[in-house]
Amino acid sequence: AGAGAGAGAGACRLETTAEEAAAEAPPAADAGHNNHPHGYGGQSLEDKERDAVREAARALLFKCRSLLREPEVKPLGGDLRGAEAAKRVSRLRDRVTFLLKLESGFFWDDVYASAQLDALARGTAPGAEPVLKKLTQLISLTAAEAEPHAPEVKRRLAFFTNTLFMDLPRAPRLADMPSWSVMTPYYSEDVTYDRADLEAKNNENLTRGVSIMLYLQKLYPREWSNFLERTKAADDGQQIWSKRVVKETRRWASLRAQTLSRTVEGMMYYEAALKLLAQLEGYGGADAEDLVKQKFSYVVSCQVYGRMRREGSSKADDIDVLMKRFPNLRIAYIDSVRVGRDGEEAFYSVLVKWDAAAGGVRECFRVRLPGNPVLGEGKPENQNHAVIFTRGEKLQAIDMNQDGYFEEGLKIRNLLQEFDSADKFAPGSNTDQHVAILGFREHIFTGSVSALANYMAMQETAFVSLGQRVLNRPLRMRLHYGHPDLFDKLYMCTRGGVSKASKGINLSEDIFAGYNATVRGGAVEFKEYHTVGKGRDVGLMQTYKFEAKLSQGNAEQTLSRDVYRMAHRLDFLRLLSFYWGGIGHYMGSMLTVATLYVLVYIEAATALYGLEKIGFRRIMPIGVLQMVLAGMGLLQTAPLFATIVIERGIVPAFWEIASLTLSGSPLYFIFHIQTRAHYFVQTIMCGGAQYRATGRGFAIKHTSFDESFRFFASSHFYLGFDLLAGLTLYAATTAGDQYVGRTWALWLCVFAFLFTPIWFNPQVYEWDKAVADYQKWLRWHLGSSGSASQNWSVWWTEEVAPYGKMRTTQRLFLCTRAIVYLVISGGIFGRSAGSSATPKLAFSNHEANLVRVSVLIAALLLGFVCIEMLRDSVSYGVRRGAKMLLSIGFIGSFGYLIALQSNYLAYTVALYYLFGGLSVLGLLSNASALRPFVKLCNRVHDIVLAHVLFAPIFVLAVLQIPSHVQTWLLFGDALSTGVVIDDILQKARSSQLAKARAGSDDAEDLKVTVRRLEGLVNKQSRMLSQIASGEVDPARGAIFAPTSDEGSDDGSVAEPAPRTYQGTVAADGGGATGPMTGVQSMLDIRALAAASAANGHGGPYENGEGSESKAKDFTFAQPTAMPPRY
Repeated sequence: AGAGAGAGAGACRLETTAEEAAAEAPPAADAGHNNHPHGYGGQSLEDKERDAVREAARALLFKCRSLLREPEVKPLGGDLRGAEAAKRVSRLRDRVTFLLKLESGFFWDDVYASAQLDALARGTAPGAEPVLKKLTQLISLTAAEAEPHAPEVKRRLAFFTNTLFMDLPRAPRLADMPSWSVMTPYYSEDVTYDRADLEAKNNENLTRGVSIMLYLQKLYPREWSNFLERTKAADDGQQIWSKRVVKETRRWASLRAQTLSRTVEGMMYYEAALKLLAQLEGYGGADAEDLVKQKFSYVVSCQVYGRMRREGSSKADDIDVLMKRFPNLRIAYIDSVRVGRDGEEAFYSVLVKWDAAAGGVRECFRVRLPGNPVLGEGKPENQNHAVIFTRGEKLQAIDMNQDGYFEEGLKIRNLLQEFDSADKFAPGSNTDQHVAILGFREHIFTGSVSALANYMAMQETAFVSLGQRVLNRPLRMRLHYGHPDLFDKLYMCTRGGVSKASKGINLSEDIFAGYNATVRGGAVEFKEYHTVGKGRDVGLMQTYKFEAKLSQGNAEQTLSRDVYRMAHRLDFLRLLSFYWGGIGHYMGSMLTVATLYVLVYIEAATALYGLEKIGFRRIMPIGVLQMVLAGMGLLQTAPLFATIVIERGIVPAFWEIASLTLSGSPLYFIFHIQTRAHYFVQTIMCGGAQYRATGRGFAIKHTSFDESFRFFASSHFYLGFDLLAGLTLYAATTAGDQYVGRTWALWLCVFAFLFTPIWFNPQVYEWDKAVADYQKWLRWHLGSSGSASQNWSVWWTEEVAPYGKMRTTQRLFLCTRAIVYLVISGGIFGRSAGSSATPKLAFSNHEANLVRVSVLIAALLLGFVCIEMLRDSVSYGVRRGAKMLLSIGFIGSFGYLIALQSNYLAYTVALYYLFGGLSVLGLLSNASALRPFVKLCNRVHDIVLAHVLFAPIFVLAVLQIPSHVQTWLLFGDALSTGVVIDDILQKARSSQLAKARAGSDDAEDLKVTVRRLEGLVNKQSRMLSQIASGEVDPARGAIFAPTSDEGSDDGSVAEPAPRTYQGTVAADGGGATGPMTGVQSMLDIRALAAASAANGHGGPYENGEGSESKAKDFTFAQPTAMPPRY
């Protein structure tokens, strides 16, 4: 140790300055000092190891003192900013100097120094081992070894240090800062992954045998290696699930996914940061703990926690573990209790916490509600019922897929000071504008999961970092766009509330808080020196549902009185900003898609009817200019490119934009333009806005073609196929030049609408998957029973149901589509009359050919209609056989006619458009007599469309190379994120071989499942026995119980034991009173029944007339004393 310290001293030794030489010199000797038993000049002891250690320690202290320079203090507006810091630095320098000159200390007393080193060597010095380890690391580590290697650590450190140089408000003392509460709405998402979740093997996964645990290990290889080193476990698939390590393994995986445990862990870093600040201000022990409790509280509104506890759900056990880990965490939920034999229920808002003394969950408050609080949208109602349990002056709403950082908690005092500032939009203005909502940046931590996740991260960066910056200043129209904004709780709760929850109209509940604040004169600010983590959707299905929900919510906003009031109260310039930053974005998407459709069919119609000239001169479009103008759309990426250059550098910015382009981001963003347009128009016309659960898992699952068809047919496939037919027809009939220059952007949109769901679907280009998808689609399309996921007929009926809700004016508007089809059909037939002027489509024997094709198709349709009419009297086998014979006869006859004369293809296209127009008219007429004809036309159309999509899939599947390219582009991302897809494939194959040899994995999984089911059965048996013995009320059950977080071998949590309640309920059926006053004790439901009976209201289980007083006699009971803080 001495030799190592000496080497470190040689490496760290600085040139001795005059000041350091004075400090290094021994103190002047006097008589008293010479007689000191351990003084300098008295007893001396020769010890080379001691001298080497002292030299190393002296060099370290000199280095530290040289870093403690006097800061320059500059007066800013009369405030000597930094004066207090200068005093602290000066005091610290004096202490270091005193330590170096202390005559009886370690550096100048040989005997004392040797004795201290001997005590360290023997291990008798208290607390010396961790200090020595830290010192050894500081002295022996090189600069390269001390640098962080993880990209996430580098990003967080860079952001934190950069924001320290921004314009931050002066932070007050901890006792003077405003208090704030964090609230997270939660329903039934994942809390903490268990072993079954992490090791689940699904044949539909990215590769057979790949589990979430394996995917996370390869996604975060360095962090997984550090985890194994920290836990001293081997990566053999068994030690990580041992009883010693299983809790840490589950936590490690859950903290890298979008789980509630990650959100709670991140938000509780605020508490840890405040404790550190309290210690730096001189608070210690219980004082620091009490001060932090006064300033910060965290409530998770777990809406169905009580139901999960009664059902014995493992998620409730995981929530209990979180409460035990974080004693200051509170859980709010909605409880329902049956109060009569007629099934009527009483509803309560309940707040619980972990009671360390009792070893279980304890009820803090129980508030009687007048009825079921979930009347509107679930998420805002879940937030509203829990607001009463938040104690802070400010309120922060955090979603359950977000994360927090310790270093950002150190700046929370500065952030909260923004609420006490005046109008930030006009520096120097005397007008006070109250800051009602304060927003800040978000970092998308799911960007490395897949290419789609990276798109969402870039989209969030463009909106949060660039869009909201501009909306805030200079446009002054930044609103509330969702979590994690901070609210002035008193201001918002007295002006409409934090969350509006009306069904449908408030689907996007977040934006209405911004409307309330802006209309009532409040300011909505945005600051960039603070950030939280945010998880986004990582699969195409998830992002599709997310965009659909936003589009439907925005359409509902256009019908709301809030937007009406905003439009009437804003000045003209802010009104334009309001349109651009809100509903204008979705209206722009709608107009863009409508323009595409109109442009394609105007071009096709002019070519069909020979109108591509003025007089005798043909229209000569400037294709090169059009290509240049269309390419200018790429300039929209310039702001994003500049942002990445500033944050990461030029080379990473170029690589990021190139990787986005190569992996298909243009198709993705064009695809979602149509998503927004489709659902915006559909909601405006038909309504039906609804919340769409997107799920927060990993996008490693292959989606079958029939499921993709059900999702995207109405919104994308039909429009894409329509544009494809129009552009093909235009190419076959146009007499103009520069076709590619005029239509390349249109073809890009066609490919985006048709093939984006295919390209972003894992394994779609593998031959076995392609064949399985085709067979499954045929079964679905030809199915005759079951739900929409099993039968095309049921799905089609559900898809066309919104047309029945349309008004007459809306139906007339949609008739324009039928008119377009009829016009195109007439143009194709009309060209045959002047075949000499049609060089690309030559028609002959027009009338005879038309009659033949018409008779053939009419016979086919008549046969299908007859079969549908006789479906009740003819068996399924006969009907299916007849349909097959008719289909085979039609295909064979049509092929023969095409081989005989190619012009039949043109006639078929014309009739296709003709029947398409007639089917649209029949659908809009809502006539039941025309429904079989419309349904048949749509079935034929879907068959043709599906085979157009399957054709390139089978061709690329035969080549095999596209499958590897797709996997690497979508999930490899190896050069930027460290994910190596080949490692996953190799590990999956080895797992399959090991499973084939051993054959024991299934048996082990079965044992784990059996053990968990036995535990659940035993728990329910104990509950039934307690109900039978009268220990537990059957109406409520044993909800709360002491919970142990000791994991078992299979990763499950120990069963909770039943316990009694410790809350309070008002005896008159009214509001809650504080149970912590020590005067009132908690009354269970039987005590409530007795009190009600004594007051003449009848017991809650009494089936008499007195039981009518339950909900209708509801009153609020005002507590006489303020309960203590919990």
